[in-house]
Amino acid sequence: MTSVKLLIVEDDDILARIISWRLKNLGYDVCGRAASGAEAMEFLTQERPDLVLMDINIKGDIDGIETTDQIKNKFKLPVVFLTSHSDGPTLERAKATNPEGFILKPFGDNELRVAIELAVKK
Repeated sequence: MTSVKLLIVEDDDILARIISWRLKNLGYDVCGRAASGAEAMEFLTQERPDLVLMDINIKGDIDGIETTDQIKNKFKLPVVFLTSHSDGPTLERAKATNPEGFILKPFGDNELRVAIELAVKK
């Protein structure tokens, strides 16, 4: 498997570290972590991952859905949502950004691996 570079956008530092550790154990390259939309956008001006893993509720003025919309418009990068929010209005907003995947927390390593591989293949 070719190393896939990932950016994790998650405002819970402990959870971000756990996800990062799990991804590295699966053979992925976590090139960065961000806690807010602004941090993610700043990171993307410096580094270009293959995929962004995005939580919906993040720190800052914009949420993960708005951040995803900006990422897709400005950087044309694929995004997979990792979230515990799946209510109707949230799902509709998320779908409008055309994400490459949507994984509900808590998730297993296999769910994560499959979503990443399918998203990168697109």
